[in-house]
Amino acid sequence: MLPTIKIGDHEVTRLIIGGNPFAGNSHLNEEKNEEMLNYFTMENIKKTLFRAEECGINTFQVRGDNFFFRVAREYRNDGGKMQWIAQTASELSSFEGNVNQIVKNRAIAIYLHGTATDSLFKGGHMDEIVRRLKILRATGKPVGLGTHMPEVIEYSEEHNWDVDFYMACVYNLSKIDRVSSAITGRMNAGEPFDDEDKPIMYKTIRSTDKPCLAFKILGAGRKCRSTETVRAAFKEAFDNIKPTDAVIVGMFPREKDQVYENCKIVEEILSLTQSSS
Repeated sequence: MLPTIKIGDHEVTRLIIGGNPFAGNSHLNEEKNEEMLNYFTMENIKKTLFRAEECGINTFQVRGDNFFFRVAREYRNDGGKMQWIAQTASELSSFEGNVNQIVKNRAIAIYLHGTATDSLFKGGHMDEIVRRLKILRATGKPVGLGTHMPEVIEYSEEHNWDVDFYMACVYNLSKIDRVSSAITGRMNAGEPFDDEDKPIMYKTIRSTDKPCLAFKILGAGRKCRSTETVRAAFKEAFDNIKPTDAVIVGMFPREKDQVYENCKIVEEILSLTQSSS
């Protein structure tokens, strides 16, 4: 197994496999969305999860919706052992009902969807964020706050919000007003993947003692031109986050064994980091 951090009482590998590709959410273009949807049948999703498990990953992160409840169930029924971290599903009308479903489906931790967090934050609805965090806390699961905005984490820390971990996007996609594609049914065009955002979020991640799960470190495929660019993005991430943090990466192994390649890169980077410390 890859090196781990703690989320609550759970040991979580420092590389987590994300679920956006499984749902055809590429954050690139409609063509890539279609490619992912066509490739990721239920059997290929499970095959990818089992490959991740085989390569040393012990956790996957997916949305808490009916599709992924089915994925988690079939994976477990086939003998899968990885644990899962759930994102709340903003398109569902009942937040409490969604959280109850997530608990029933045995997620080890739950976090508030980042796009929803950012929208509430930008609208000044801090009380609603706190209300939702209280609902998550009542589950007894570790509570996470997702965001694309460094200032959300800063505000949370300053006001002692009841949070166990942060889901931190290294690109501030919420510099523009966005609504989740799960709600609109349309891909968000023109999302701002600006490299100058990354040092700001990495600094914010280092400023909190709480574990952070950094995501979009590969720019939703924009840093995947070669093995070298992938390795550079992973190294940049691990050089800039805390030893108590992890990264989440979606994987699309249609053309090559991305799961093995990513695990090998992370293993080598963390091995070098440990040997130099």
